[in-house]
Amino acid sequence: MQTAPAPQPLDHSNAQTSTARVDLASTLQARRRRLAKLIDFPVLLWSGAAKPRNFTANIYPYRASSHFLYFAGIPLENAAIRIDGEELTLFIDEATPDDILWHGPMPTRDEIAQRIGANKARPLRDLESLASGVALLSEKDETVRSMEKALLKQGVVLTRHRPESNRLLERAIVRLRMIQDEGAIATIRKAIKVTVEAHKAGMTATASASTEAQIRAAMEAVIIGHNMSCAYGSIVTIAGEVLHNHRYYNPVKPGDLLLADVGAETFDGWASDITRTWPVSGKFSATQQDLYDIVLAAHDFCIEQAKPGVEYQRIHLIACEIIAAGLVELGILKGNPTDLVEQDAHALFFPHGVGHLMGLDVHDMEDLGDIAGYADGNQRSDRFGLSFLRLHRPLEENMVVTIEPGFYQVPAILNSRETRDRYANIVNWERLEQFSDVRGIRIEDDILITPQGCEVLSKALPTTANEIEDLVRRRSHA
Repeated sequence: MQTAPAPQPLDHSNAQTSTARVDLASTLQARRRRLAKLIDFPVLLWSGAAKPRNFTANIYPYRASSHFLYFAGIPLENAAIRIDGEELTLFIDEATPDDILWHGPMPTRDEIAQRIGANKARPLRDLESLASGVALLSEKDETVRSMEKALLKQGVVLTRHRPESNRLLERAIVRLRMIQDEGAIATIRKAIKVTVEAHKAGMTATASASTEAQIRAAMEAVIIGHNMSCAYGSIVTIAGEVLHNHRYYNPVKPGDLLLADVGAETFDGWASDITRTWPVSGKFSATQQDLYDIVLAAHDFCIEQAKPGVEYQRIHLIACEIIAAGLVELGILKGNPTDLVEQDAHALFFPHGVGHLMGLDVHDMEDLGDIAGYADGNQRSDRFGLSFLRLHRPLEENMVVTIEPGFYQVPAILNSRETRDRYANIVNWERLEQFSDVRGIRIEDDILITPQGCEVLSKALPTTANEIEDLVRRRSHA
C-alpha cells in the first residue's frame, strides 16, 4: 500500500510539556477503560487517508476520522488502532526517505505510540494477523470502506464480527462521545476562544469591506493565525435566508444584515460553532431590531431552561413558541402561539432545529445517523416544524450542545402556493412586507450542561443588539 506521511503528533502552536503528553495518554486510556465497560470484543478504527485532487501529489486537506481521533488523540494518516479491553495497538508504517524529503522529519512509529499510550506499535501489514474478528463501524462509513480497499491491495482481508457487534460498537461510541470528558471540554474551550476573536475581527472588518468575502477573510485569518482550521464551511453572508450559504460574492452595504456562522477546529479535531448577526452600518433598523430581539428572547430562554433531564425537543419547542408569540405581537402571525406551533406556522420563519450535539464534529456523530441525536424510542418527525430537529434526547451533564434559534424569509417557502393557501388566514402578508430588510437572523452559542443548568462557553461574545452595534461601530472606527 502506498503510504502518506503521518502528521507531526505534537501541536507546535502551543508548548507541550512532558506533563501534557502524559495527560493525553491518560485521557485516552480512560476512554478505552470506559469503552471496555460497554463492550467485550476487540475494535478496529481507521484514521483515513488523504484524497487526491486530479493528480496524486495534489491532495485535499486531510481530516482524520473523528472516531479514530477520540481514541488515538492525534490526526495520523494511513493508520489504524486496535482496542481490546484497555490494550491499544497502533498500526502505521514508518516514514520513507521520500516522505522525509518532501515533508520533513517525521516521528517514528514508536514515538507516536509513546505519545498516545499504545501498548504495541506495528506496521500496517501486521493487521492481517490481528484484524480477524474485530468489530468495525458500519459498512456505510466511508472511512471503513477506504480501509478495506487499501488493505485489500496488500492482500489483507478483514473477517468481520457479527453485525450485532458492529451495532453495539456504534452505540458504545455514541455513549462515550456524547458525554465530554475533561480533556475534550478543555480543548473545545480553546476552539471557542479563537472563534470569539474571529467574530470580533469580522465586525472590525465590516466598515471597510465591500464584499462578504473580505469579512470572511478577516475571520478565517484569525483561525488560521492560531494554527487551527475551520470546523465547517464558513457562512458569512447578507443572504441569511440561505441556511448553509457558502458563497461570498455579494456586496455589503448599509441597510444589510450580515449573518456570520463561523467556527474554529483545533489541531486534534475539536470543534466550535458560533453565529452572530450584525448590521453592516453598525445600527439595526427598527424592523431589524424588532425581529432580532424576538430571536434573542428565544435564545436566552432556551439557555435558561437547558439542564440535565430536560428533553432537548422541549427546548426546541420553547424556541418555537417564543418566536411565534413575538411574531403575533408584531402582527405578522395571527392566533394563539401554542396553536400556531401545532400548525407549524412558526416553521415558515424558523424551519430548522434549535441546535445539535457538538464535539469532534460540529454536528457530532451525525455520520452514524439518528442513533446519536435520537434516544431509543424517539423517532424523527415528518412534521414541517420538527423534521429537521437534530437532537431529541434528554440533556445530560457534560453534554456540549448548541442553541441557535433564527428567523428567515425563505422565498421558496413563503412564495409557494401551498404555503399561501394553508396559512392564508394565519400570516398577515401585508404586515410581513414591512420587514423586507430582514433576510435572515441567527444567534448561536455553545453550551456545556452542568449539574444545575448550563454554562455558556461562548459568553465572551455579546448577543444584545446594543452590544452588537457597539462592537461593530467601535471596532470599525478604532
